[in-house]
Amino acid sequence: MNSLYISYDGVLEPLGQSQVLAYLKRLAVDRTIHLISFEKFADWQNIRERERIAEEIAVSGILWHPLRYHKRPSAVATLWDIVCGIVVGLFLVLRYRLAIVHARSYVASVMALALKRLTGVKFLFDMRGFWADERIDGGMWHADGRLYRVAKWFERHFLLNADYVVSLTQAAVDEMRTFSYLQHRMPQFEVITTCADLELFRPDPAETTKHPLNHPFTLGYVGSVGVWYLFDETLRCFKVLRERLPNARLFILNRGGHEFIRERMHALHIDADAVHLQEANHEGVARAMCQMDAGIFIIKPVYSKMASAPTKLGEFLGCGVPCLGNTGVGDMASILEREQVGVALSSFDDEAMREAIERLLQLTIAEGIRERCREVALRYFSLDEGVTCYTRIYSQLMKNGSK
Repeated sequence: MNSLYISYDGVLEPLGQSQVLAYLKRLAVDRTIHLISFEKFADWQNIRERERIAEEIAVSGILWHPLRYHKRPSAVATLWDIVCGIVVGLFLVLRYRLAIVHARSYVASVMALALKRLTGVKFLFDMRGFWADERIDGGMWHADGRLYRVAKWFERHFLLNADYVVSLTQAAVDEMRTFSYLQHRMPQFEVITTCADLELFRPDPAETTKHPLNHPFTLGYVGSVGVWYLFDETLRCFKVLRERLPNARLFILNRGGHEFIRERMHALHIDADAVHLQEANHEGVARAMCQMDAGIFIIKPVYSKMASAPTKLGEFLGCGVPCLGNTGVGDMASILEREQVGVALSSFDDEAMREAIERLLQLTIAEGIRERCREVALRYFSLDEGVTCYTRIYSQLMKNGSK
């Protein structure tokens, strides 16, 4: 069951640590895993952090083959990275007789598809969302452009040639069942939502025992503020919260967007003294979440987001923190509302926000809410459950390959 995992995201980034390494360290217990990742220059220059992560990877038994990520010119740089990934991947598959290539998202899957064609290795397409459509919805590509057509051509061949496909949401699987080229040719699908390390993201007893009247209500925001996130709407919700609770505070954890955040706060007349803005590593995020009474993230409800599952939802719930989100993003709204662990905005007008904030405040003081959030996180976002699913897929691919 030896395998090759390809990630176009670097494992020196927080995303790579939470969504690549967290899985692979557990999968590597029972098999040899080779990892190809593409590391950004700034992350690679942080020698201390690089050596720490390298040691962590080595101790887990993963064989890491880091490659350099190239950004500009965009299309040419990506093509060069793909060629490098195919060359290194081909060497590893042949040298170590690897049986499975597990590719995270689309760029890595171009490499995996080439390796499947060249060697016959099993191809696991871990799609992570509708990537090509995300480029359109994010305003990075034009719908009638060549790059989009090429990406959709590859998507079609990924789905037709993959030996297994992993989707983050059931909503995306239901959508793909309508694709004309998949009629009567549906691949094997597994829904594995974005999993969180719930051993790290768990309630802090010191925080949960605080009486709510003894500290200001803290609304938490974690992560990016660009492209997919409606940050102005988030700040508007905070203003509504301040109307209801004048001493409420906004705790923002963000990497690289502080100037934009301050500019939007100024534009929307948010009192800077009511906002705590900082940067934190993965462990620091978990500690900070436990200090929050509720989490908030509002994501553009566009077509491609039906295939998305925000990692932060599982992390917030794992820490026992209910959330304010919105409809039109994968399975998120149904989880929040059905499981009574949050509120999903269906529109962004002032009245809808006031109603949502009121419901959120009532939810945060409901009996057993933190325990319920934790239980829902374990049921939907458990890393252990995700690893169990991947192990089952690997075993099925090996079984099919031996016939």
